[in-house]
Amino acid sequence: MIPSDSGWTEQTLYRFQGADDGFYPEAGLVADQAGNYYGGTFNGGAGGGGTVYELSPNGGGWTLNVLYSFPGTQWGLANTLLMDASGNLYGTTEYGGVNTDGNVFELTHNSSGVSGWTYTSLHDFTYGLDGAIPVDTPVMDSNGNLYGTAFGGGANNTCNPSFGCGVVWKITP
Repeated sequence: MIPSDSGWTEQTLYRFQGADDGFYPEAGLVADQAGNYYGGTFNGGAGGGGTVYELSPNGGGWTLNVLYSFPGTQWGLANTLLMDASGNLYGTTEYGGVNTDGNVFELTHNSSGVSGWTYTSLHDFTYGLDGAIPVDTPVMDSNGNLYGTAFGGGANNTCNPSFGCGVVWKITP
């Protein structure tokens, strides 16, 4: 530990192993009321395409629990998750989804009382008019609509004929 003139000190809460826990935790963290943190990794995990995890305080230490592992060789989460008032998590993958052009997803607590989470893809981008490669944290309005931006696709290709100029998207429940 290096002394700091500011009075702040750094403590490592978890070291990723690059296995089922994932690797490259590029996504930021979001906290719930109980003091748990939620984030994601860009690669790795049991499915190979990154993970969404929960980091929970545990007797003076921290425990990482993988909530979801993205399939295949897709690149997963590279942005902060959004948590709604019910504790559901929303996010985007840069190159995930059915078309590997990114997607918007929701993770909800299993309603059956069984411990776990249910993954739902809300939109799979096509690199068409709907855009591609969403690279931001979605935002939600008071009606539950999700908004965000996608780096590629869209109607105008004048800025980059190969990638498009991007879009601002909205998904309604």
